[in-house]
Amino acid sequence: MVLDHFVAASMLALGIGRSIMKSETDFEPLSGREFPRFSGVKTFFRLPMANVDQHFEIALCGVPFDGGTTYRPGTRFAPSRVRELSSLGRGFHWGRDVHVFKRIQVADVGDCPTVPIDLVQTYRKIETYFEHLLKAKKRFVAVGGDHSITLPILRALRKHLEEPLQLIHFDAHLDTYPAAWGCEFHHGSFLRHAVQEGLVDPKQTVQIGVRGPLAYGDDLEFSKQHGIRLLSVKDLRGGDLGKLIKKTSLSSTMPTYISYDVDCLDPAYAPGTGTPVPGGLTTYEVQQVFQNLALQNVVGGDIVEVSPPFDSSDLTTLAAVDALFEMLALMAELQSSFRN
Repeated sequence: MVLDHFVAASMLALGIGRSIMKSETDFEPLSGREFPRFSGVKTFFRLPMANVDQHFEIALCGVPFDGGTTYRPGTRFAPSRVRELSSLGRGFHWGRDVHVFKRIQVADVGDCPTVPIDLVQTYRKIETYFEHLLKAKKRFVAVGGDHSITLPILRALRKHLEEPLQLIHFDAHLDTYPAAWGCEFHHGSFLRHAVQEGLVDPKQTVQIGVRGPLAYGDDLEFSKQHGIRLLSVKDLRGGDLGKLIKKTSLSSTMPTYISYDVDCLDPAYAPGTGTPVPGGLTTYEVQQVFQNLALQNVVGGDIVEVSPPFDSSDLTTLAAVDALFEMLALMAELQSSFRN
């Protein structure tokens, strides 16, 4: 069976052999005890490649685009690097006492098509791609890419669900900033547009890890006016984390999207990102935040702003893999009304 998985993955990488994909009950990673983790075709967590129409629950996909970046580029290379480093991942989550890949069926469905020199065309392609995933009744986690990719994903979800989403947003930055150089859409404006377009409920939006200097004091006004709740690094270190998250009054049943910008971490843990900000979260603190969330209806999420060209010893990529696993573990532990 393990050999079949390895051969199928290899043939799929060559564009042949879809007919020999494993059965719907076999969406598990290639064993590191049978094939060394440095070997094999690189997929997210060494999971099978799959067609979106096959029977599984959660799709992992790449969105290799950094056309919305305003400082250091390179996030277009993140999906392939995260795939490679995720070979170090395992399936059993010690803190939640759940084996993620035995509880839920997860597959790598490849990359969303993008146009590296055109944000408008890329937005159309992203929205269409995720509409297709949603029509196939798949939950998903997307690996970007810069944070501008989140907006068209939210548009697809809002259209499919016909109601605004609850948003949990890990980030050093507010991402409610105005147009830059006359360009409305960039990686620092996705949340402003998501609120203005009615894609998310601002009163059910929580931002985690925000910190650092702002260009102007009135940058905070958008969040205040719309009731977005901010949990700064200082807030998270000031008391009982579980009680603090409960005070945010997050709905356990509302359709929820989690957007994880790796720059929520301190640059000591995530140097490979476009706009690093000192004084951030630790990887342990991020784990604790995830493990204190109680959500029954996580319909999707993303990991963004990993820039491999600036990553020292793959620290940022490993942190992204860890956050991706925490997100999957949350989906695995808590039943979702969105399951097919």
